[in-house]
Amino acid sequence: MSDANPSAIAQERAAAARELIAWTRAEIDAGEFDRAVLNQIRQRVQDLAARRDLWSEADFAPPEGEERQARYLIGQENPDGITLYLNVMRPGKKIPPHDHTTWACVAAVEGSEINTLFDRLDDGTQDGYAKLAAVQEIDLAPGSSVALMPDDIHSVEIRGEQIIRHLHFYGRPLETLTARKAFDLDHDSYKIMSVGVKTRS
Repeated sequence: MSDANPSAIAQERAAAARELIAWTRAEIDAGEFDRAVLNQIRQRVQDLAARRDLWSEADFAPPEGEERQARYLIGQENPDGITLYLNVMRPGKKIPPHDHTTWACVAAVEGSEINTLFDRLDDGTQDGYAKLAAVQEIDLAPGSSVALMPDDIHSVEIRGEQIIRHLHFYGRPLETLTARKAFDLDHDSYKIMSVGVKTRS
């Protein structure tokens, strides 16, 4: 367990991120990547999220002013490889339905994030067109997590009054994901999704 020494906590956090990334790489390289493997990764991320002492406000301040999201880089395999972030978001933050074009796992440290999962009903052959149907709503609170394959689609909403802290773990850095789609449910359309807020080191 960590003590109260900020330096010791930072070192322990960095070591935990390196261990998670190395273990994940070994699992992926060991054989076929499928949902079973991704669910094992998801559980590892959830276990790390349970270490709330590693993700305190003292080390990761919430967004200020009108901003509703702060994203922190925690660990990275390489500039194009497996990457771990901490997202700190204020109530009222909404992220429209989107895919990731890489696998993703999200695990709650603190607070509740509503994830809605969607099925895509069209065949994807018409550029800019997409028909989605909501299939599941998940209250992502401490002790829970979600795993998403590259073409899975979800939306995010922060309700209530509590600032949330969640770990986000991706097969590639968000900054390299230039083909992600953001879907517009009202107009059955999509456009390329921006990376959003600038990642903090």
